Amino acid sequence: MLGRRLRSEMWAALKLGWPLILTNISQAALTTTDVILIGRLGADTLAAALLAISFYHSMMIFSMGLVSAVMPMIAIELGKNRFSVRDVRRTVRQGFWAAVMVSLPMWLLLWHAEDVFLLFGQRPDIAAHAAQFMRTLQWALLPYLCYIVLRSFFAAMERPLWTLLVALISIVFNVFAAWSLIFGHLGLPRLELMGAGIATTLSSLMMFLGLAFVLYKNRKFRRYHLFGRFWRPDWARLAELWRIGLPMAFTFVFETSIFYAAVLMMGRISPTAMAAHAVAIQIASLSFMVPLGFGQVATVRVGRAFGAARSDAISLAGWSAYMLGVGFMGIMGLLMVTVPRLFIGAFLNLDDPANDAVVELAVTFLACAALFQIVDGAQAVAAGMLRGLRDTRIPMYLALFGYWGIGLPLGALLAFPLGMEGVGIWLGLAAGLAAVATLMTYRWIRHIRHVAAGMASGEPVIYG
Repeated sequence: MLGRRLRSEMWAALKLGWPLILTNISQAALTTTDVILIGRLGADTLAAALLAISFYHSMMIFSMGLVSAVMPMIAIELGKNRFSVRDVRRTVRQGFWAAVMVSLPMWLLLWHAEDVFLLFGQRPDIAAHAAQFMRTLQWALLPYLCYIVLRSFFAAMERPLWTLLVALISIVFNVFAAWSLIFGHLGLPRLELMGAGIATTLSSLMMFLGLAFVLYKNRKFRRYHLFGRFWRPDWARLAELWRIGLPMAFTFVFETSIFYAAVLMMGRISPTAMAAHAVAIQIASLSFMVPLGFGQVATVRVGRAFGAARSDAISLAGWSAYMLGVGFMGIMGLLMVTVPRLFIGAFLNLDDPANDAVVELAVTFLACAALFQIVDGAQAVAAGMLRGLRDTRIPMYLALFGYWGIGLPLGALLAFPLGMEGVGIWLGLAAGLAAVATLMTYRWIRHIRHVAAGMASGEPVIYG
Protein backbone atom coordinates (compact mmCIF):
# COMPACT_ATOMS: atom_id res chain seq x y z
CA MET A 1 0.00 0.00 0.00
CA LEU A 2 2.78 2.42 0.97
CA GLY A 3 4.68 1.55 -2.19
CA ARG A 4 1.66 2.39 -4.34
CA ARG A 5 1.11 5.70 -2.54
CA LEU A 6 4.79 6.57 -2.84
CA ARG A 7 4.77 5.87 -6.58
CA SER A 8 1.61 7.94 -6.96
CA GLU A 9 3.12 10.87 -5.06
CA MET A 10 6.39 10.69 -6.99
CA TRP A 11 4.45 10.70 -10.26
CA ALA A 12 2.52 13.77 -9.08
CA ALA A 13 5.82 15.42 -8.12
CA LEU A 14 7.28 14.68 -11.55
CA LYS A 15 4.24 16.10 -13.37
CA LEU A 16 4.42 19.27 -11.33
CA GLY A 17 8.21 19.40 -11.31
CA TRP A 18 9.31 19.24 -14.94
CA PRO A 19 7.57 22.48 -16.01
CA LEU A 20 8.94 24.25 -12.94
CA ILE A 21 12.46 23.00 -13.71
CA LEU A 22 12.29 24.13 -17.33
CA THR A 23 10.83 27.47 -16.22
CA ASN A 24 13.77 27.99 -13.85
CA ILE A 25 16.20 27.26 -16.69
CA SER A 26 14.28 29.60 -18.99
CA GLN A 27 14.36 32.44 -16.47
CA ALA A 28 18.11 31.99 -15.97
CA ALA A 29 18.53 32.22 -19.75
CA LEU A 30 16.99 35.70 -19.84
CA THR A 31 20.15 37.58 -18.85
CA THR A 32 22.42 34.86 -20.29
CA THR A 33 21.21 35.70 -23.79
CA ASP A 34 22.04 39.36 -23.15
CA VAL A 35 25.58 38.44 -22.05
CA ILE A 36 26.14 36.34 -25.17
CA LEU A 37 25.14 39.23 -27.43
CA ILE A 38 26.99 41.88 -25.40
CA GLY A 39 30.17 39.80 -25.62
CA ARG A 40 30.42 40.82 -29.28
CA LEU A 41 30.86 44.47 -28.24
CA GLY A 42 34.28 43.93 -26.64
CA ALA A 43 35.92 42.93 -23.38
CA ASP A 44 35.43 46.24 -21.52
CA THR A 45 31.76 46.41 -22.47
CA LEU A 46 31.26 42.80 -21.38
CA ALA A 47 33.00 43.52 -18.07
CA ALA A 48 30.67 46.49 -17.48
CA ALA A 49 27.64 44.36 -18.32
CA LEU A 50 28.68 41.56 -15.96
CA LEU A 51 29.28 44.09 -13.18
CA ALA A 52 25.80 45.57 -13.60
CA ILE A 53 24.08 42.19 -14.00
CA SER A 54 25.76 40.77 -10.89
CA PHE A 55 24.62 43.74 -8.79
CA TYR A 56 21.11 43.64 -10.24
CA HIS A 57 20.95 39.87 -9.74
CA SER A 58 21.85 40.15 -6.05
CA MET A 59 19.03 42.67 -5.50
CA MET A 60 16.63 40.55 -7.55
CA ILE A 61 17.43 37.35 -5.63
CA PHE A 62 16.61 39.02 -2.31
CA SER A 63 13.38 40.52 -3.64
CA MET A 64 12.34 37.27 -5.31
CA GLY A 65 12.82 35.40 -2.04
CA LEU A 66 10.48 37.82 -0.32
CA VAL A 67 7.57 37.59 -2.76
CA SER A 68 8.03 33.81 -3.16
CA ALA A 69 6.33 33.48 0.24
CA VAL A 70 3.10 33.69 -1.77
CA MET A 71 3.62 30.06 -2.88
CA PRO A 72 3.47 28.28 0.51
CA MET A 73 0.74 30.64 1.73
CA ILE A 74 -1.54 29.83 -1.22
CA ALA A 75 -0.71 26.11 -1.06
CA ILE A 76 -1.71 25.94 2.61
CA GLU A 77 -4.93 27.88 1.93
CA LEU A 78 -5.85 25.50 -0.89
CA GLY A 79 -5.04 22.56 1.36
CA LYS A 80 -7.54 23.86 3.91
CA ASN A 81 -10.15 24.54 1.23
CA ARG A 82 -9.47 23.53 -2.37
CA PHE A 83 -12.24 25.88 -3.54
CA SER A 84 -10.85 28.89 -1.68
CA VAL A 85 -11.07 32.06 -3.76
CA ARG A 86 -11.14 35.05 -1.41
CA ASP A 87 -8.10 34.02 0.66
CA VAL A 88 -6.08 33.18 -2.45
CA ARG A 89 -6.94 36.55 -4.01
CA ARG A 90 -5.98 38.41 -0.83
CA THR A 91 -2.63 36.61 -0.66
CA VAL A 92 -1.79 37.37 -4.29
CA ARG A 93 -2.80 41.02 -3.78
CA GLN A 94 -0.42 41.36 -0.83
CA GLY A 95 2.26 39.67 -2.93
CA PHE A 96 1.90 42.53 -5.42
CA TRP A 97 2.03 45.02 -2.56
CA ALA A 98 5.26 43.44 -1.29
CA ALA A 99 6.72 43.58 -4.81
CA VAL A 100 6.06 47.32 -5.00
CA MET A 101 7.32 47.93 -1.47
CA VAL A 102 10.65 46.18 -2.04
CA SER A 103 11.15 47.57 -5.57
CA LEU A 104 11.11 51.23 -4.52
CA PRO A 105 14.24 51.15 -2.30
CA MET A 106 15.93 48.71 -4.69
CA TRP A 107 15.37 51.11 -7.58
CA LEU A 108 16.90 53.94 -5.55
CA LEU A 109 19.96 51.83 -4.78
CA LEU A 110 20.35 50.59 -8.35
CA TRP A 111 19.99 54.14 -9.70
CA HIS A 112 23.15 55.03 -7.74
CA ALA A 113 25.00 51.89 -8.86
CA GLU A 114 28.00 53.88 -10.11
CA ASP A 115 28.71 55.14 -6.58
CA VAL A 116 28.50 51.56 -5.29
CA PHE A 117 30.89 50.27 -7.95
CA LEU A 118 33.40 53.04 -7.23
CA LEU A 119 33.14 52.32 -3.51
CA PHE A 120 34.28 48.76 -4.20
CA GLY A 121 37.26 49.89 -6.25
CA GLN A 122 36.04 49.32 -9.81
CA ARG A 123 37.63 51.20 -12.71
CA PRO A 124 35.81 54.54 -13.17
CA ASP A 125 35.20 54.00 -16.89
CA ILE A 126 33.82 50.48 -16.31
CA ALA A 127 31.69 51.73 -13.40
CA ALA A 128 30.22 54.53 -15.52
CA HIS A 129 29.45 52.17 -18.38
CA ALA A 130 27.85 49.64 -16.02
CA ALA A 131 25.72 52.35 -14.40
CA GLN A 132 24.51 53.41 -17.84
CA PHE A 133 23.34 49.82 -18.42
CA MET A 134 21.70 49.74 -14.99
CA ARG A 135 19.59 52.82 -15.76
CA THR A 136 17.58 50.74 -18.25
CA LEU A 137 17.95 47.29 -16.65
CA GLN A 138 16.70 48.19 -13.17
CA TRP A 139 13.11 48.79 -14.29
CA ALA A 140 12.80 45.07 -15.04
CA LEU A 141 12.65 44.37 -11.30
CA LEU A 142 9.01 45.21 -10.53
CA PRO A 143 7.39 43.42 -13.50
CA TYR A 144 9.64 40.42 -12.86
CA LEU A 145 8.58 40.27 -9.19
CA CYS A 146 4.93 40.53 -10.21
CA TYR A 147 5.58 37.65 -12.60
CA ILE A 148 7.05 35.66 -9.67
CA VAL A 149 3.88 36.32 -7.66
CA LEU A 150 1.71 34.99 -10.48
CA ARG A 151 4.12 32.11 -11.09
CA SER A 152 3.72 31.16 -7.44
CA PHE A 153 -0.05 31.22 -7.87
CA PHE A 154 0.09 28.90 -10.90
CA ALA A 155 2.51 26.57 -9.10
CA ALA A 156 0.31 26.38 -5.99
CA MET A 157 -2.64 25.65 -8.28
CA GLU A 158 -0.47 22.86 -9.78
CA ARG A 159 -0.78 24.39 -13.25
CA PRO A 160 2.84 25.38 -14.02
CA LEU A 161 2.73 24.77 -17.78
CA TRP A 162 1.39 28.28 -18.33
CA THR A 163 4.44 29.84 -16.67
CA LEU A 164 6.76 27.71 -18.79
CA LEU A 165 4.99 28.71 -22.01
CA VAL A 166 5.09 32.42 -21.16
CA ALA A 167 8.76 32.21 -20.12
CA LEU A 168 9.76 30.53 -23.40
CA ILE A 169 7.91 33.13 -25.49
CA SER A 170 9.56 35.92 -23.50
CA ILE A 171 13.05 34.49 -24.04
CA VAL A 172 12.52 34.39 -27.80
CA PHE A 173 11.30 37.99 -27.64
CA ASN A 174 14.29 38.99 -25.51
CA VAL A 175 16.79 37.56 -28.00
CA PHE A 176 15.08 39.37 -30.87
CA ALA A 177 14.70 42.67 -28.97
CA ALA A 178 18.26 42.62 -27.58
CA TRP A 179 19.73 41.83 -31.01
CA SER A 180 17.78 44.71 -32.53
CA LEU A 181 18.45 47.31 -29.82
CA ILE A 182 22.07 46.44 -29.01
CA PHE A 183 23.28 46.49 -32.60
CA GLY A 184 20.72 48.81 -34.19
CA HIS A 185 19.05 46.36 -36.56
CA LEU A 186 15.64 46.73 -38.25
CA GLY A 187 15.98 50.51 -38.37
CA LEU A 188 16.23 50.87 -34.57
CA PRO A 189 18.98 52.99 -32.97
CA ARG A 190 22.18 51.26 -31.85
CA LEU A 191 21.92 51.50 -28.06
CA GLU A 192 24.44 48.81 -27.04
CA LEU A 193 24.21 48.24 -23.25
CA MET A 194 21.20 50.48 -22.82
CA GLY A 195 19.45 48.46 -25.51
CA ALA A 196 20.11 45.23 -23.61
CA GLY A 197 18.56 46.73 -20.48
CA ILE A 198 15.49 47.89 -22.39
CA ALA A 199 15.10 44.43 -23.94
CA THR A 200 15.27 42.71 -20.54
CA THR A 201 12.79 45.17 -19.03
CA LEU A 202 10.34 44.65 -21.90
CA SER A 203 10.77 40.87 -21.63
CA SER A 204 10.08 40.93 -17.89
CA LEU A 205 6.98 43.04 -18.53
CA MET A 206 5.89 40.55 -21.18
CA MET A 207 6.26 37.66 -18.69
CA PHE A 208 3.98 39.40 -16.22
CA LEU A 209 1.45 40.52 -18.81
CA GLY A 210 1.49 37.07 -20.39
CA LEU A 211 0.41 35.39 -17.16
CA ALA A 212 -2.11 38.18 -16.54
CA PHE A 213 -3.59 37.48 -19.98
CA VAL A 214 -3.91 33.77 -19.12
CA LEU A 215 -5.73 34.72 -15.93
CA TYR A 216 -8.11 36.90 -17.90
CA LYS A 217 -8.85 34.42 -20.69
CA ASN A 218 -8.95 31.13 -18.76
CA ARG A 219 -12.35 30.60 -17.14
CA LYS A 220 -10.92 28.50 -14.31
CA PHE A 221 -8.51 31.25 -13.25
CA ARG A 222 -10.73 34.22 -14.09
CA ARG A 223 -13.01 33.48 -11.14
CA TYR A 224 -10.24 34.42 -8.70
CA HIS A 225 -10.29 38.10 -9.84
CA LEU A 226 -6.67 38.42 -8.69
CA PHE A 227 -6.42 42.08 -9.70
CA GLY A 228 -9.70 43.06 -8.08
CA ARG A 229 -9.69 45.59 -5.23
CA PHE A 230 -5.95 46.00 -5.57
CA TRP A 231 -5.84 49.06 -3.28
CA ARG A 232 -7.68 47.34 -0.44
CA PRO A 233 -5.20 46.68 2.41
CA ASP A 234 -4.89 43.42 4.32
CA TRP A 235 -2.34 44.31 6.96
CA ALA A 236 -2.39 40.98 8.82
CA ARG A 237 -1.77 39.01 5.63
CA LEU A 238 0.90 41.45 4.47
CA ALA A 239 2.67 41.08 7.82
CA GLU A 240 2.50 37.28 7.51
CA LEU A 241 3.98 37.46 4.02
CA TRP A 242 6.91 39.53 5.27
CA ARG A 243 7.33 37.22 8.28
CA ILE A 244 7.61 34.19 6.01
CA GLY A 245 9.27 35.87 3.03
CA LEU A 246 12.00 37.95 4.66
CA PRO A 247 13.89 34.91 6.01
CA MET A 248 13.48 33.28 2.59
CA ALA A 249 15.03 36.38 1.01
CA PHE A 250 18.05 36.28 3.33
CA THR A 251 18.44 32.52 2.83
CA PHE A 252 18.61 33.05 -0.94
CA VAL A 253 21.19 35.81 -0.44
CA PHE A 254 23.35 33.72 1.94
CA GLU A 255 23.45 30.89 -0.58
CA THR A 256 24.17 32.92 -3.71
CA SER A 257 26.63 35.28 -2.03
CA ILE A 258 28.97 32.47 -1.02
CA PHE A 259 29.35 31.59 -4.69
CA TYR A 260 30.09 35.24 -5.50
CA ALA A 261 32.71 35.16 -2.75
CA ALA A 262 34.21 32.02 -4.32
CA VAL A 263 34.58 33.92 -7.62
CA LEU A 264 36.45 36.72 -5.85
CA MET A 265 38.78 34.21 -4.17
CA MET A 266 39.42 32.46 -7.49
CA GLY A 267 40.39 35.84 -8.95
CA ARG A 268 43.20 36.05 -6.39
CA ILE A 269 44.66 32.74 -7.58
CA SER A 270 45.03 33.07 -11.36
CA PRO A 271 43.10 33.81 -14.57
CA THR A 272 43.25 30.07 -15.37
CA ALA A 273 41.60 29.21 -12.06
CA MET A 274 38.96 31.88 -12.68
CA ALA A 275 38.18 30.54 -16.15
CA ALA A 276 38.03 26.90 -15.00
CA HIS A 277 35.82 27.88 -12.08
CA ALA A 278 33.48 29.79 -14.40
CA VAL A 279 32.99 26.67 -16.54
CA ALA A 280 32.54 24.28 -13.61
CA ILE A 281 30.12 26.55 -11.75
CA GLN A 282 27.98 27.01 -14.87
CA ILE A 283 27.64 23.23 -15.18
CA ALA A 284 26.86 22.84 -11.47
CA SER A 285 24.36 25.71 -11.60
CA LEU A 286 22.52 24.14 -14.52
CA SER A 287 22.17 20.79 -12.72
CA PHE A 288 21.00 22.65 -9.60
CA MET A 289 17.88 23.81 -11.48
CA VAL A 290 16.45 20.28 -11.12
CA PRO A 291 16.49 20.02 -7.28
CA LEU A 292 15.48 23.69 -7.14
CA GLY A 293 12.37 22.73 -9.09
CA PHE A 294 11.69 19.76 -6.84
CA GLY A 295 12.12 22.08 -3.85
CA GLN A 296 9.28 24.19 -5.28
CA VAL A 297 7.26 21.00 -5.77
CA ALA A 298 7.86 20.13 -2.12
CA THR A 299 6.68 23.57 -1.01
CA VAL A 300 3.41 23.17 -2.92
CA ARG A 301 2.70 19.52 -2.12
CA VAL A 302 3.74 19.76 1.55
CA GLY A 303 1.85 23.05 1.94
CA ARG A 304 -1.36 21.56 0.55
CA ALA A 305 -1.06 18.51 2.81
CA PHE A 306 -0.25 20.74 5.79
CA GLY A 307 -3.30 22.89 5.10
CA ALA A 308 -5.42 19.74 4.92
CA ALA A 309 -3.97 18.56 8.29
CA ARG A 310 -2.83 15.21 6.83
CA SER A 311 0.43 14.28 8.54
CA ASP A 312 0.94 11.13 6.45
CA ALA A 313 0.55 13.10 3.23
CA ILE A 314 2.99 15.76 4.48
CA SER A 315 5.69 13.16 5.03
CA LEU A 316 5.02 11.42 1.73
CA ALA A 317 5.04 14.66 -0.27
CA GLY A 318 8.29 15.84 1.29
CA TRP A 319 10.24 12.61 1.00
CA SER A 320 9.06 11.97 -2.58
CA ALA A 321 10.42 15.32 -3.78
CA TYR A 322 13.56 14.75 -1.70
CA MET A 323 14.27 11.39 -3.31
CA LEU A 324 13.73 12.74 -6.81
CA GLY A 325 15.97 15.78 -6.29
CA VAL A 326 18.76 13.92 -4.51
CA GLY A 327 18.53 10.98 -6.90
CA PHE A 328 19.01 13.21 -9.92
CA MET A 329 21.99 14.97 -8.32
CA GLY A 330 23.56 11.59 -7.50
CA ILE A 331 23.41 10.69 -11.20
CA MET A 332 24.85 14.08 -12.16
CA GLY A 333 27.68 13.64 -9.68
CA LEU A 334 28.55 10.29 -11.21
CA LEU A 335 28.55 11.79 -14.71
CA MET A 336 30.76 14.69 -13.62
CA VAL A 337 33.38 12.18 -12.46
CA THR A 338 33.14 9.74 -15.37
CA VAL A 339 32.61 12.04 -18.38
CA PRO A 340 33.64 15.56 -17.29
CA ARG A 341 34.94 16.56 -20.74
CA LEU A 342 31.50 15.97 -22.22
CA PHE A 343 30.18 18.86 -20.11
CA ILE A 344 33.27 21.06 -20.44
CA GLY A 345 33.18 20.73 -24.22
CA ALA A 346 29.95 22.72 -24.27
CA PHE A 347 31.89 25.77 -23.05
CA LEU A 348 35.43 25.32 -24.35
CA ASN A 349 37.05 23.98 -27.51
CA LEU A 350 38.75 20.82 -26.25
CA ASP A 351 40.92 20.57 -29.38
CA ASP A 352 42.52 23.99 -28.89
CA PRO A 353 45.88 23.58 -27.07
CA ALA A 354 45.48 27.07 -25.62
CA ASN A 355 42.61 25.73 -23.49
CA ASP A 356 44.46 22.69 -22.10
CA ALA A 357 45.32 24.19 -18.72
CA VAL A 358 41.78 25.49 -18.17
CA VAL A 359 40.23 22.19 -19.25
CA GLU A 360 42.42 20.11 -16.91
CA LEU A 361 41.66 22.37 -13.96
CA ALA A 362 37.96 22.36 -14.81
CA VAL A 363 38.03 18.53 -14.76
CA THR A 364 39.46 18.71 -11.23
CA PHE A 365 36.85 21.25 -10.15
CA LEU A 366 34.05 19.08 -11.56
CA ALA A 367 35.32 16.17 -9.48
CA CYS A 368 34.97 18.40 -6.43
CA ALA A 369 31.53 19.53 -7.63
CA ALA A 370 30.50 15.88 -7.86
CA LEU A 371 31.12 15.60 -4.11
CA PHE A 372 28.52 18.24 -3.30
CA GLN A 373 25.90 17.37 -5.92
CA ILE A 374 23.94 15.16 -3.54
CA VAL A 375 24.14 17.55 -0.58
CA ASP A 376 23.36 20.54 -2.81
CA GLY A 377 20.23 18.76 -4.00
CA ALA A 378 19.36 17.73 -0.45
CA GLN A 379 19.57 21.27 0.95
CA ALA A 380 17.56 22.73 -1.94
CA VAL A 381 14.68 20.27 -1.58
CA ALA A 382 14.78 20.23 2.23
CA ALA A 383 14.48 24.03 2.28
CA GLY A 384 11.41 23.72 0.03
CA MET A 385 9.92 21.07 2.30
CA LEU A 386 10.32 23.32 5.34
CA ARG A 387 8.77 26.27 3.48
CA GLY A 388 5.70 24.15 2.90
CA LEU A 389 5.31 24.18 6.69
CA ARG A 390 5.90 27.96 6.76
CA ASP A 391 9.17 27.28 8.57
CA THR A 392 11.64 29.84 7.19
CA ARG A 393 13.23 31.70 10.11
CA ILE A 394 15.36 28.91 11.63
CA PRO A 395 16.40 27.61 8.17
CA MET A 396 17.72 31.12 7.50
CA TYR A 397 20.04 30.83 10.50
CA LEU A 398 21.07 27.33 9.42
CA ALA A 399 21.98 28.67 5.98
CA LEU A 400 23.98 31.53 7.49
CA PHE A 401 25.88 29.11 9.74
CA GLY A 402 26.56 26.53 7.02
CA TYR A 403 27.53 28.85 4.19
CA TRP A 404 29.31 31.67 6.02
CA GLY A 405 30.26 29.92 9.26
CA ILE A 406 31.68 26.77 7.65
CA GLY A 407 31.83 26.93 3.85
CA LEU A 408 33.53 30.27 3.25
CA PRO A 409 36.09 30.20 6.13
CA LEU A 410 37.04 26.59 5.41
CA GLY A 411 37.40 27.29 1.70
CA ALA A 412 39.63 30.29 2.37
CA LEU A 413 41.72 28.28 4.86
CA LEU A 414 42.22 25.38 2.47
CA ALA A 415 42.86 27.63 -0.54
CA PHE A 416 45.43 30.04 0.86
CA PRO A 417 47.17 29.12 4.15
CA LEU A 418 47.10 25.39 3.30
CA GLY A 419 47.97 25.95 -0.36
CA MET A 420 45.17 23.93 -2.01
CA GLU A 421 44.11 26.95 -4.09
CA GLY A 422 41.00 26.39 -6.24
CA VAL A 423 40.41 22.83 -5.02
CA GLY A 424 40.34 24.12 -1.46
CA ILE A 425 37.65 26.66 -2.36
CA TRP A 426 35.47 23.94 -3.90
CA LEU A 427 35.97 21.64 -0.92
CA GLY A 428 34.90 24.49 1.35
CA LEU A 429 31.73 24.98 -0.72
CA ALA A 430 31.03 21.25 -0.46
CA ALA A 431 31.46 21.30 3.32
CA GLY A 432 29.12 24.29 3.71
CA LEU A 433 26.43 22.70 1.54
CA ALA A 434 26.78 19.40 3.42
CA ALA A 435 26.30 21.19 6.74
CA VAL A 436 23.17 23.00 5.55
CA ALA A 437 21.75 19.82 3.99
CA THR A 438 22.29 17.82 7.18
CA LEU A 439 20.82 20.46 9.47
CA MET A 440 17.75 21.11 7.31
CA THR A 441 17.05 17.40 6.78
CA TYR A 442 17.32 16.80 10.52
CA ARG A 443 14.93 19.69 11.17
CA TRP A 444 12.46 18.20 8.69
CA ILE A 445 12.60 14.81 10.45
CA ARG A 446 11.88 16.50 13.78
CA HIS A 447 8.99 18.43 12.22
CA ILE A 448 7.41 15.28 10.84
CA ARG A 449 7.28 13.78 14.33
CA HIS A 450 5.98 17.03 15.80
CA VAL A 451 3.33 17.44 13.10
CA ALA A 452 2.11 13.86 13.49
CA ALA A 453 1.87 14.22 17.27
CA GLY A 454 0.22 17.65 17.09
CA MET A 455 -2.39 16.64 14.53
CA ALA A 456 -3.15 13.43 16.39
CA SER A 457 -3.89 15.46 19.56
CA GLY A 458 -5.85 18.14 17.67
CA GLU A 459 -3.37 20.90 18.57
CA PRO A 460 -2.53 23.54 15.92
CA VAL A 461 0.98 23.29 14.49
CA ILE A 462 2.42 26.64 13.37
CA TYR A 463 5.98 27.45 12.33
CA GLY A 464 7.81 30.62 11.58
